[in-house]
Amino acid sequence: MGKTKLPLLKQNRTILSEKLKESLSSVLPVTGIVFLLCFSISPVPNSLLMGFVLGALLLILGMGLFTLGTDLAMTPIGSHVGSAVTKSRRVWLIILVSLLVGIFITMSEPDLQVLAEQVPGIPNMVLIVAVAIGVGVFLVVAMLRMLLRVKLSYLLIGIYVFVFLLARFVPQEFLSVAFDSGGVTTGPMTVPFIMALGLGVTAIRSDSNAENDSFGLVALCSVGPILAVLLLGIVYGAGTGEYVPVVIPELTDSRELSQLFLSSLPKYIEEVALALCPILVFFLLFQIAALRLKKGELIKIGVGLGYTYVGLVLFLTGVNVGFMPVGNYIGQIIGGMAQNWIIVPIGVVIGYFIVAAEPAVHVLNRQVLTITAGAIPQKALSTSLSIGVAISVGLAMLRIVTGLPIMYLLVPGYLIAGILTFFSPPLFTAIAFDSGGVASGPMTATFLLPLAMGTCSGVGGNVVVDAFGVVAMVAMTPLITIQLLGVYYKYKSRGAGEAEEPAEDPVVLNDDDIITF
Repeated sequence: MGKTKLPLLKQNRTILSEKLKESLSSVLPVTGIVFLLCFSISPVPNSLLMGFVLGALLLILGMGLFTLGTDLAMTPIGSHVGSAVTKSRRVWLIILVSLLVGIFITMSEPDLQVLAEQVPGIPNMVLIVAVAIGVGVFLVVAMLRMLLRVKLSYLLIGIYVFVFLLARFVPQEFLSVAFDSGGVTTGPMTVPFIMALGLGVTAIRSDSNAENDSFGLVALCSVGPILAVLLLGIVYGAGTGEYVPVVIPELTDSRELSQLFLSSLPKYIEEVALALCPILVFFLLFQIAALRLKKGELIKIGVGLGYTYVGLVLFLTGVNVGFMPVGNYIGQIIGGMAQNWIIVPIGVVIGYFIVAAEPAVHVLNRQVLTITAGAIPQKALSTSLSIGVAISVGLAMLRIVTGLPIMYLLVPGYLIAGILTFFSPPLFTAIAFDSGGVASGPMTATFLLPLAMGTCSGVGGNVVVDAFGVVAMVAMTPLITIQLLGVYYKYKSRGAGEAEEPAEDPVVLNDDDIITF
């Protein structure tokens, strides 16, 4: 027994070192940009900067452990559950399980807690439950779409047309928050499980488009929260609450700095435990009732859940305690400058690099690489995603400086994305709409959103109306850039005289085949 455990432990250590290298390369660019800003146009107190450094270290370690845990636990659980439910051929069971999975996982999503605390006029739990139900309902829609083989692009266009029609009757205070909620609910807890669930469902289909249909679940699950908050906006009317700014800690020495992080750990230890408990209970019930996995597989999943737990605790502690105050402080300084327009190019640069630090992006990249057998190289997808997020953050900062209404950007953006669905291959359309959800995760909610709030405060704008919406912008622009990558792929495939779809006869793009503007 000891001999079998030793190679497994050694293998995990090797994989962990690789994950840590990945997370280091992801976080370093963002850290470097913040250092450059702190030592030039937006100086910050030494204690705040040291807190940021410590937060970056926790972020790197936490992301490495989390991605390893996702590979060992979250992905297998989702895949096993999805396959078992679909093999039963009972539609009512698929609907029930999908609804419960969507609700439980969304209620445990840490990013949703952060957003709920900032929304005026709606009790936190009301917002969280409504959003969770929205995700659950649309996860059911996504599963039924896969089984009934409904074309994703037609479904998405119809739903978003309804969303924008409904938005006309919603108070302005809720518009940005509604579209932000669609991004934050598809975070590090939700994405690995939902995407693996889709793989489990498509595993029992024998047609050539089965694996392609495993994408699109995140895209549909991102719409549910938008509709939920829009409906709440109609029910509650204009928000009456006040924005609560981020608290900037004042520290005198290194001991107080360490105490700040240590005192925050219990909160996230409890928060992540509550987040994982519903998933664990759900999996154990399925194990007893249907799965009956072997002991070795259960041990592997248990170890993976441990890595996931520790990784998320460290990650959330790092970004909330170390990153959020620095982002808000830098935003306030730049927003109060006479040349506050400089936040626009700064936002573009930060947006380009920050998407690489999102845990869920790594999950999506690995699934795309696996499903397409390398037909869509990771660098091409990542660069297209980074370009989209860079544009979105720049536009979000421009909106804060100028006071431009968010609908002036969202309506044309989604209209372009909808038109591209008729020209981009279906696989790229599904990946694009999934990417919009995964790109807007913890880093966006805990660094970009505070940066936007700080900038808005410095400019003197309405934080609820103008600062909220940065997550929505991050979720929108990848829909355009990745579909443009798909149009280019389609053009290259035709030029090579081969099939358009990667799953049938892939034409492998080189790393140089990346859309750049």
